Amino acid sequence: MASIARSFTINVYLCLYNIDIKMEIITTSIEGVVIIEPKIFKDDRGYFYESWNQKEFDEKVRPIRFVQDNQSKSSYGVLRGLHFQRGTHSQSKLVRVVSGSVLDVAVDIRKGSPTFGQHVAVELTGDNHRQFFIPRGFAHGFSVLSETAIFQYKCDNLYCKESEGAIAWNDPALGIDWRIPADKVILSEKDACHPLLEEATDLFDYSVELY
Repeated sequence: MASIARSFTINVYLCLYNIDIKMEIITTSIEGVVIIEPKIFKDDRGYFYESWNQKEFDEKVRPIRFVQDNQSKSSYGVLRGLHFQRGTHSQSKLVRVVSGSVLDVAVDIRKGSPTFGQHVAVELTGDNHRQFFIPRGFAHGFSVLSETAIFQYKCDNLYCKESEGAIAWNDPALGIDWRIPADKVILSEKDACHPLLEEATDLFDYSVELY
């Protein structure tokens, strides 16, 4: 009965406010990498928004089927990345922050791409509710700007340890400003020793279709 009551409340809420839920797609400097701005509906009780809509995403971004959801909690200064999965295990990711603030980064690592080596960085927070879509063929990482942050992301391919790939977070050729002083950055042992982009041997080929 409780679940029926909750469902009824949500449906009434949608009807009262005549909500036609849509997601605004914000393009970036790299084709295929987009920011998703949800429509937030607020009143004195709080807020409501739709965090995922398969039909909207397929029509406005690209057809996709996510198969794995992940969540992490990290402290200020933690930097994870820059990660990707190789070959047939390559992943698209749709990321968002539930609480706190992170700087999220996507780097084009498709050899032959007109934007090879370029990146897009966006601040995701628990307040702005933005989501960031990183297509296959990109390396991904984020730094935590708040005291703590809870980070969630969807993947369209399952995790495969044997297909892990990565490039150095501090490669000067990438020119990423992680917005954290270098002496405050907290890394895992693995993330501290990844190769530079020019040294990486397991990158993607722009001429090869990844979907």
